[in-house]
Amino acid sequence: MKQWYEEFFENSAATYDEEPFVKGTGGEVDFVEKEIEFDKNATILDIGCGTGRHAIELAKRGYSVTAVDLSASQLAKARLKAGAANVSVQFKKADGRYLDYNNQFDVVIMVCEGAFPLMETDEMNFYILKNASNALKRNGVFVLTTLNGLFPLFHSVKDFINQYGTYDVSRVNTFNLMTFRDYSEYEHVDDEGNKKVLKCNERYYVPSEITWLLKTVGFSQIDIYGAELGKWSRNNKLRTEDFEMLVIARKG
Repeated sequence: MKQWYEEFFENSAATYDEEPFVKGTGGEVDFVEKEIEFDKNATILDIGCGTGRHAIELAKRGYSVTAVDLSASQLAKARLKAGAANVSVQFKKADGRYLDYNNQFDVVIMVCEGAFPLMETDEMNFYILKNASNALKRNGVFVLTTLNGLFPLFHSVKDFINQYGTYDVSRVNTFNLMTFRDYSEYEHVDDEGNKKVLKCNERYYVPSEITWLLKTVGFSQIDIYGAELGKWSRNNKLRTEDFEMLVIARKG
């Protein structure tokens, strides 16, 4: 049986690129470049790359990029976009829970909930973080954005998504304080116009929790900020109003 995220991404590559949350790519890549001091020799792994927006932009700027995703349709769109941009990215169909990279990359990015934290169990999310760490060389840089657990403690996730999203989840939306998981239902329309009600399950993390998890998998320096769309910055202190957090970690 397919999980909700597999059904969502299996035939939505065209509509995905029209979502409002994909419009900040240039500014986000500016931040990644600054974090790695514009080192064009850096090798980069993008986990959960989707249609390749960050991977392609990095390749345009001269970086060597490998990008993996679970969805064949998202990867097909990514390859078309890379071809149109005349850049080379090594796209690979792979599951973030089962990657076999070992000390191969200088940088790993995992952003916009392309993999973590969509998994159905905390253990699966943990495996993704562990594999990200395994993929990095010593002193490698990890850039992660994930759902900010402080947000649902102070705000309604349903209201936020209905205000800024392109779909309606108002029929069912429940945040569980015991598990920090948000359960929702909405009617998804794929690229061919097919409609399906998806039952979603996303995990939110508080800063102390994500810090502990990253230390557990080998990171020694962890900084957390608010993730403002297209304007990632170390000047953005994490707030309860931030739907996502930006995490920068360095492998020990």
